[in-house]
Amino acid sequence: MWYAQNSARRTHQLAGDAGVLLWTALWATAAVIAYRLACLLALPRALKEHSRPLPLIGGRADTALRRVAGAVDAMDPVAVRSAVAVGAVALFVVPVALVLVLWLPRRLRWIRQAGAARDLATCDDGRELLALRSLLRPLDEVALTASEIPDATPGSLAWGWRHGDPETLDALAAAELERLGLAFAPPPPAAQGPLGRPVPAQAAETVADPVR
Repeated sequence: MWYAQNSARRTHQLAGDAGVLLWTALWATAAVIAYRLACLLALPRALKEHSRPLPLIGGRADTALRRVAGAVDAMDPVAVRSAVAVGAVALFVVPVALVLVLWLPRRLRWIRQAGAARDLATCDDGRELLALRSLLRPLDEVALTASEIPDATPGSLAWGWRHGDPETLDALAAAELERLGLAFAPPPPAAQGPLGRPVPAQAAETVADPVR
């Protein structure tokens, strides 16, 4: 599961992912442009042919630029291109890595938690675990969950979980899934055997139709 089922949470996730992709594309473009500009070997040659001071810059800046161009022209072209390539890679890697360090762990953590919660919500035991997880939230969050259930209090939620009350378990599990942006669907009731005991899912059809 890559995105939440809640529309607001899903929109937020899509906007975040699009922002990271746009940021990466922006710095990739900047790195390519910087590499191509730095590899213009005609710059030293052009400065030598243009004896007059360059327009829009001062005399000291013109002199410094000519010295840098002359030094680059005297260097090994392979070494110059290697240094330029390293600089371009650093221009791309540093800003992109800073964003990924902040965004990627949170994104992967949500994907892992949402997948596990979705699997737990499909069975009774998993629903109890989700309900317990909801009860272990900070007290203000537990109180908020209780306020959304008629005639419920944090203490009654704990009592309902302890005694396996189906309505309380569903409410707590739904609250936990809602925090992750997922929808809650109560698991189908288990088939009952002759003694009132739940029958495994594989044998449910046999119980419903003994002739088979």
